[in-house]
Amino acid sequence: MIATSLAISVQGLTKSYGEVQAVKGIDFEIHTGEVFGLLGPNGAGKTTTVEILEGLRARSGGNVAVLGFDPDRQRQKLKDRIGVCLQATNLPEKIRVHEAMEVFASFYTRHVDLHQLLKRLQMDEKKNAFYGTLSGGQKQRLALALALLNDPQLIFLDEPTTGLDPQVRAEIHSLLEELKREQRTILLTTHYIEEAERLCDRVAIVDEGRIIALDTPARLQQQSRSASSIVVTCAAPFPASRPTWVEATESTLDSSGHTLTVHSRRPAATLVDLVKWIDQQEMELTDVRLKQPSLEDVFIELTGKSLRQ
Repeated sequence: MIATSLAISVQGLTKSYGEVQAVKGIDFEIHTGEVFGLLGPNGAGKTTTVEILEGLRARSGGNVAVLGFDPDRQRQKLKDRIGVCLQATNLPEKIRVHEAMEVFASFYTRHVDLHQLLKRLQMDEKKNAFYGTLSGGQKQRLALALALLNDPQLIFLDEPTTGLDPQVRAEIHSLLEELKREQRTILLTTHYIEEAERLCDRVAIVDEGRIIALDTPARLQQQSRSASSIVVTCAAPFPASRPTWVEATESTLDSSGHTLTVHSRRPAATLVDLVKWIDQQEMELTDVRLKQPSLEDVFIELTGKSLRQ
C-alpha cells in the first residue's frame, strides 16, 4: 500500500470487450474526504469504470490506485477497506435483517457495532424482520448498512436512491450528508441531477467511454453556453419599446406584459442596469428572480442526451 492524499487515482483507464471499447482512456483523481459524482447516460461507461475501481472487473489498460492499492493485484486488501452499495441488492427472502448483517460482517477483518449501525439507519426495529417483508426504502437502508459494516474509508454508491419515493430519498440524502461531514470519501453515480448538485463536491460527466467535463457543479454551470436569465415583474405593463441593457443578449415579454425575461452572459451587470432603467420609468418592481443554467442544462448541452437515456 502506498500512502497518498488521493483516495482514487485513474490514468489512461481503458476497458474493451472484444472489439467494443467501453472505456476509452479516462483520467481523474478523487481526494480523500471528497464526494465525487460520475454522471452519464446509460452505456456511457461509468458502471464499468466503478466496477474496475471496486476490484470487480479487470481493466484492459491504464493505471489505477484505490486507497493506494491496485484493484487488480490487491483485491482482497482493498475490499476490506471499501464499502459498496449497489443499485439493487437482492438477499434471500427468508433471511432476517440481523442475520444478513452478521453474515456480511464475517467477510471483513473489522466491523462496527452492528446494533448501533442499524439504529443509525432507522432499522433497529426491523432487525428480526425477514428481508422479503421490507419496503423498498428499508431494503435500501439495509444495503447502506451492509456497505458501512466495516467502517470503510471509501464508499461506492451506485444509484443509491433510484426508484425510492421522495421522502425516503430525502432520508437517504440526510444520511449521505452525515457521511460527508465525517470526511468519508464517496464515489456516487446517479440519474438525479439535483442529487449530484446537492451532494457532490465535483462531478465528472462521462459519455461514450470518455470524460467530457470535470469540475464542481457550480463551475460547470458557469461554463455553460446557455445564458442566465433575469425574470422581473412590475405592477404596470412594460413599454413596447425597450433598450438593450448591459451584457443582455435578448429579452422577451410574457402575454400579460407585466413579466420580462432578460437573457445575459453577465447577469449581475445586466440586473443593475435593468433595475436602474425600471426606476427611471417610475415603474413598481414587484418580483425579481435570477435563473442560472442547471447541471441538467450543462449535461444536455455536452452530451445531447438527458441523464436518464
